[in-house]
Amino acid sequence: MKMRRRMVLKGLGGLSLGLPVLEGLRSAPTAHAGSDAVPAFAIFLRQANGCASAQDTVVGNEPERFWPTQQGALTPETLSGRALEELVEHHTSVLAVGVNAAGFDYGDGHARGVMQGLTARGPVVAAQGGSSEANGESLDHRIGAELNPDGRESLFLYAGQNSGWLGGACQSYRGPGNRRAPLHNPFNAYQTIMGVDGELLSELLVERRRSVNDMVRDQMSSLMSSSQLSSADVERLELHRAAIRDLEDTLSCNLTADEEAALQGGAAGYESDDSDILLAAVRAHMDVAALAVACGYTRSVSIQVGNGNDSSTRYRNLETGELMEDNYHFISHRRASHDSSGTVIANSDILHHQVDRNFGRTFKYLLDKLAAYPVPTGSLLDAGVSVWHNDSGQGPSHTSNNVPYILAGSAGGYFRQGAYVRADSANTHCRLLNMIGTAAGLRSESGGDLDDFGDPSLEKDPIPELLG
Repeated sequence: MKMRRRMVLKGLGGLSLGLPVLEGLRSAPTAHAGSDAVPAFAIFLRQANGCASAQDTVVGNEPERFWPTQQGALTPETLSGRALEELVEHHTSVLAVGVNAAGFDYGDGHARGVMQGLTARGPVVAAQGGSSEANGESLDHRIGAELNPDGRESLFLYAGQNSGWLGGACQSYRGPGNRRAPLHNPFNAYQTIMGVDGELLSELLVERRRSVNDMVRDQMSSLMSSSQLSSADVERLELHRAAIRDLEDTLSCNLTADEEAALQGGAAGYESDDSDILLAAVRAHMDVAALAVACGYTRSVSIQVGNGNDSSTRYRNLETGELMEDNYHFISHRRASHDSSGTVIANSDILHHQVDRNFGRTFKYLLDKLAAYPVPTGSLLDAGVSVWHNDSGQGPSHTSNNVPYILAGSAGGYFRQGAYVRADSANTHCRLLNMIGTAAGLRSESGGDLDDFGDPSLEKDPIPELLG
């Protein structure tokens, strides 16, 4: 469990020092919890090629395998049998949203999906297909540019072959046609955090060594020597002080030698086409992401998995334990080709469902990680919002309708939780991105909710059904 400096000194430290009820005193002195709240943040995980939802394809009438059984409250029952079942342990923190994106003319459904995914913008030049570029800044970058210390850019992390459709990493933009280069190797990403902000992290480590108990030593000593305390009171205080010390031992903004070794091991497969190896690298990226937001290094992280159409990765069938013979793009098309001319892949609809489950399980790893970081109001998970988003609503059709945006964490109460909402009016995708920006801390020029992100022609107002 890692935390940022001000959270420890002003937030968690104060909360932890709230003393237990003591029998010998009518009212025990308590330290005030800090007013410096944990800053909100946003972490994005991108999946390509749509999901295995209900649709008619060359393999037949495919049943619903992704979305919950009904809109409204999420329960283990409504998630049962669906890909989102992988998140059942966090279902009360999840907001599953299907949004409609704009039908910009990118000349290709994959380009339209990934490049407008975090920009809500059309192409610089229409109908360019694999040579496309987005005509605007992405939300992850804007959050970092406006909210990070010293305007530091947000983290853009990528796992997958650095080639192929759309040239590999393709979802994060500084502005029109200005694509960002990602940090590809997770261990390099960790070293970047440690190196670029070495002075701050050194300060964090120094302040970590200052015991929270030392900060109130005189008060604690005076209380411990009070004749009004019973032996049970003294025992409670000793246990309380020990608990604070144990908690402090976990507070650091760097990894131990063993943790660094584990990160290096998991990072090695960041270019693999074997999903077991590749997703291990993604989880290593998530370790870095959690560390980065917990320590206040960044307010935004974007993680892209696979190139423009994830055309290299072969995922594992979690039901049979076997690695799929075909790459994910083929499976999403239901044919053994990158277009509609190949032979039909048997059970490709079921295999696509298994890919969805792979991503659900990987997203859960991130949520578990964030939930393990305690903050004054609960856990780091709820302090921000984590988003598992897709390029399109379905595989073969590349539709821009009902595109999955699975949110976890309310960002301090901004987002509704434990619900499934189908936001089926036009262009709700852009509206949702403005909401995520608002939740992360971005504001309009007048100081209100963010209302200028994305294509100027698209609506920006919040979606009421998604508000907490």
